[in-house]
Amino acid sequence: MSFVVKIFKQDISFEVHEKESILEAALKQGINLPYGCRNGECGSCIAEIKSGSFFYDNGNPIHYSQTNSDGNNIFLCQAKAASDIEINTRSLEKNDAMEIKQFPCRVKSYEKLNESVLRIILELPKTESLQFLPGQYIDFILPEGKRRSFSLANPPHQDQTLELHVRYYDGGIFSEYAFNELKNNTLMKIEGPLGQFTLHNSERPIIMIAGGTGFAPIKSIIEHALKINDPRTIHFYWGARLKNDLYLDNIVIEWVKKFPHITYTPVLSKSEKKFDWSGKTGYVHEAVLEDYHDLSGHDVYACGPPPMINAIMETFPENHLKKENLFSDSFEFAND
Repeated sequence: MSFVVKIFKQDISFEVHEKESILEAALKQGINLPYGCRNGECGSCIAEIKSGSFFYDNGNPIHYSQTNSDGNNIFLCQAKAASDIEINTRSLEKNDAMEIKQFPCRVKSYEKLNESVLRIILELPKTESLQFLPGQYIDFILPEGKRRSFSLANPPHQDQTLELHVRYYDGGIFSEYAFNELKNNTLMKIEGPLGQFTLHNSERPIIMIAGGTGFAPIKSIIEHALKINDPRTIHFYWGARLKNDLYLDNIVIEWVKKFPHITYTPVLSKSEKKFDWSGKTGYVHEAVLEDYHDLSGHDVYACGPPPMINAIMETFPENHLKKENLFSDSFEFAND
């Protein structure tokens, strides 16, 4: 059984089957709806339901009660249609060049950046290229159809290879494999580009926040902004547990030395006396709020684990950040 989804006040409609989410159906048919994490965490895909009915297979998404006070919101990445429906969503940005493709690639190199982060460099077939926007991600397609998502850390203009930052999780099938068994020239199957966490045009100064390996897409975005001579100021906050977790700190320091419009504030959640740490400590989102009491004139880009993203979504509006000026990507760990 299938239903028709219409976009309110836009001449766009598409078919959705009963076993697929509305977002999944849209992407398959080249309809570029807003989305981020695809697991109901980040809220990027929220739309207004104008008519029709739908349901969630696994219960209401985590932010359902906070974002659905009037009962009209729908999480497109989780919702499945129960009838023909009409939704009102943000303007659809068409980018026909960003074709989502599947193809093989080989591991060109890999190195440990610290004890828990591995940098993997993938090499594409000579006959293939991956056009992507800074901040987007790819999926590894694993046996039995399982997937693992990783943000691209390289900017689009450096597209000969793809750079990924993989964090180790005890018991994680992919991370255990990557850290213990991965070899050069290993053949992998990927799909991409995916995601809408990317740089948006505006005249507002930018605050960027990364938690852990959330630095990967932030790195891609900043290096792209530098390449195109984007004049906006960028204040980058990197939250980590220990100093060693700031695994490419040297790159950021070089940005600051070369480009006066970039500011860097690392934040450690655990104080380290042995490193004579004199920087900020605590939660990274709280460090931003301490520095910026009025966020109404800023764009905020945030990428990291769900607790960090959730805290930003809940607290930054109190400092006057407008919802439409927050762009986020939430990393969720899966060990199956």
